[in-house]
Amino acid sequence: MQRGQKKPLTQAELAALAAGGELPLPTAPPVGAMDKPAGIAAAPVEAPPAEMPMRPAAGGGVTAESIMMREEMPIGKKELDEAVLILNRYRAGKARQDRRVVECEQWWKLRHWDYMTDKGNPEDDKPKSAWLFNCIMSKHADAIEGYPEPNIRPREVGDKDTAKRLSAIVPVVLEQNEYEETYSDVAWQKLKQGTGITGIFWDATKLNGLGDVTIRKMDALNIFWEPGITDIQRSRHIFTTELVDIDLLKERYPDALANAHVTGKGFTVSKYQYDDSVDTSDKAMVIDWYYHRQIGSRRVLHYVKFVDDVVLYASENDPKLRERGFYDHGMFPFIFDPLFPIEGSPCGYGYIDVGKNAQMTIDRMNQALEKNMLMSASPRYILRSGGSINEQEFADWTRPFVHTTSGNLGDDSIRQINVTPLSGIYTQIQQTKIEELKETTGNRDASNGGSASGVTAASAIAAMQEQAGKTSRASTRGSYRAFSKLVGMVIELIRQFYDLPRQYRIIGENGEEEFVKFDNAGLKPQHQGMLMGNDMGYRLPVFDVEVSAQKMTAYTKIAQNEMALQMFQLGIFLPQNADQSLALLDIMDFNGKSLIEDKVRKNGTMYQELAYMRKMALELAMLANRPDIAEGIASSIMDGTSPGISAGAGAVSTEFANGQNVDNVSGLTGKEHPFVQKARKENQDSTQVT
Repeated sequence: MQRGQKKPLTQAELAALAAGGELPLPTAPPVGAMDKPAGIAAAPVEAPPAEMPMRPAAGGGVTAESIMMREEMPIGKKELDEAVLILNRYRAGKARQDRRVVECEQWWKLRHWDYMTDKGNPEDDKPKSAWLFNCIMSKHADAIEGYPEPNIRPREVGDKDTAKRLSAIVPVVLEQNEYEETYSDVAWQKLKQGTGITGIFWDATKLNGLGDVTIRKMDALNIFWEPGITDIQRSRHIFTTELVDIDLLKERYPDALANAHVTGKGFTVSKYQYDDSVDTSDKAMVIDWYYHRQIGSRRVLHYVKFVDDVVLYASENDPKLRERGFYDHGMFPFIFDPLFPIEGSPCGYGYIDVGKNAQMTIDRMNQALEKNMLMSASPRYILRSGGSINEQEFADWTRPFVHTTSGNLGDDSIRQINVTPLSGIYTQIQQTKIEELKETTGNRDASNGGSASGVTAASAIAAMQEQAGKTSRASTRGSYRAFSKLVGMVIELIRQFYDLPRQYRIIGENGEEEFVKFDNAGLKPQHQGMLMGNDMGYRLPVFDVEVSAQKMTAYTKIAQNEMALQMFQLGIFLPQNADQSLALLDIMDFNGKSLIEDKVRKNGTMYQELAYMRKMALELAMLANRPDIAEGIASSIMDGTSPGISAGAGAVSTEFANGQNVDNVSGLTGKEHPFVQKARKENQDSTQVT
């Protein structure tokens, strides 16, 4: 309904109002997750918050003031027309981006000859080498190897228990959303198209209406933002589109679409060149519109879902959400992760954009080389008219004899067409182009397990592999930053919607399964009490998200184990060395440092308590006139030993440092792997105080 457009009241409503009574509020249109239409990737519809439905006022009805509010809805047909104008402007602004995305997808499917300006003879073969495909495949394997894991840290001491619980529960929420598959899909999207886009929503239809977080990959062709901005959160509006079956829409929104003729053809988006034939004749384009409103000092987020000129849902039309906003965090629920950033766009370039020119040259050279090879392998001949040669028998290599039609067969009757073979310089140029593609995309042979000519030492190969992975590590680090934002949004949705406790199965500190209940009580604003008669107000628990790789590589596992053995060798775990060990650990930096510090500190405290108790036992033995017991206690004090602690606990065989496993620590014999030697050397260097 348009602003200012009044809805006439029924006779029953007028009679109830004249009697001073209250009227029941019309319920909001039902909102739920859309079913997946055939042939089209569907996504769950972002439902309004389950804890904030449109409810009647006290007494089960509404007052005259509520009726006036209903008469003038903030979002109506006029606002939708203005939104469509903005959407068309945004679509025109990203037209080049959409063309580039569609082209990258064709390159990924090895159908890039359609984009080559000089295609040559249409009858020639069009070879398609997969050097660029191999690059993206290798980079994706590196991304999956670094699958992230969140570690949530509190900013205040009082929030430590909540942060610890969130660190265990958030991975479960991600697992329930099958986030590992989403992470893989977004990684493919980032490498191919240049930008991985993730959406984080609240789906009120999950868990039989209880609701939960939903995380999914967004299609770059179906999301629109303000042209010229770099940070997606600085856009004035965000639009997303989705094709939905018209009959499903009418089932989901019977009140809104009861008398509406839905076509959904007023807005179109760019499309991929599908392998399948996709029929969209019975589907309508549903548009989700996110925008901000400034309410006082707060910037709140609102959400509208509409088709054609019909409002299916609008959070600003809901009195409960009009001032509060759709999501309390106030951010657009989208995260952009560009691979190679460019100015003036939240998107970036991918490996296809960087390497397609070299790949194009390689394929053209392959075409020329293969054509020359085929011409040389299949000789052609010039036959003189009346040359007296049976052409059918001459062309058939299965016939041992070729007849002539007359006895006059001269040297000029037939002549072979000579094909000049290409010089070897061309194959060298082609190989140079292949090496150029590998260098520009960071996909060297070493990163795939190969080695350069002449390099045979295992340690040198290991060092080359570590250096070759720098570009992949940089890309993974960018994905970790995006993952940190994602976890932050998940925490905010938990803070807003987890009013009812939920049951989770988590892994406890000792690796055992634990079943816990969790709600948002620890995330709500906390009252800070009174100070000198003044109310200190409320504080909001805030957390920091640290991201690490969940699955370490074999090399990093070896390095971690070697560092632990180095610490054992230095006697860091000896309780009598606790003070010196803590001083050493303080200047070191490695994963799990705080855990080691806690263990060393606790061992040192226990050792001091044990020493004090032995001293007291010695005094008691002397007072009791038991010299035999006193002598044993005094001997243990002088030796500095105690039950379960060996004086040589920190000693390691000298052969261990010379590259031989012949001690009783690892239980291995023989020469070490070069990875182990390199890891030990790095850890030895890191423990040297300079």
